[in-house]
Amino acid sequence: MKISLVWLIISFVYVIPWCLVAQNSARDYLNAHNAARARVGVAPLVWHSGLESYARKHLSKFLRTCIPELANNELYGENISSSVDETGHLKEVTGKQVVEIWVEQKQYYNEETNSCVGGRQCINYIQVVWSDTTHVGCARVKCYNGSYMVGCNYRPPAKYLRERPY
Repeated sequence: MKISLVWLIISFVYVIPWCLVAQNSARDYLNAHNAARARVGVAPLVWHSGLESYARKHLSKFLRTCIPELANNELYGENISSSVDETGHLKEVTGKQVVEIWVEQKQYYNEETNSCVGGRQCINYIQVVWSDTTHVGCARVKCYNGSYMVGCNYRPPAKYLRERPY
């Protein structure tokens, strides 16, 4: 009985972190993005390791505060999030979960007016499904306080105010 319990504990120690890593791979980010894009009839994105490196480098500037700021880069679109919730508590998030949170902003996007409604944010969703965007690269970094930041960069970027996303 003791051996079974020890084996179970060891299994959880190795399996649970593996599951979290598995939701932070390029394929996981791509699948989450491309599922949302397929729902609106937009071509799938292709992974770009240069954009991944750019995202990681940019996020690494904010490891002390874990409050990411958008890069002022006109060449790439960007979505960024931190795993610190609105109450200041840390939560464990995967890259896949963050992309799904961005996609949930669809409920605040009004296709008729091409705008966000109810004072809510939908810009992250618009970037995920922007039809002209062809490439994405994402990164997840751990902050000094133990929380995480996730960022994705897109090429070409969305033109939020001038055109419709799809």
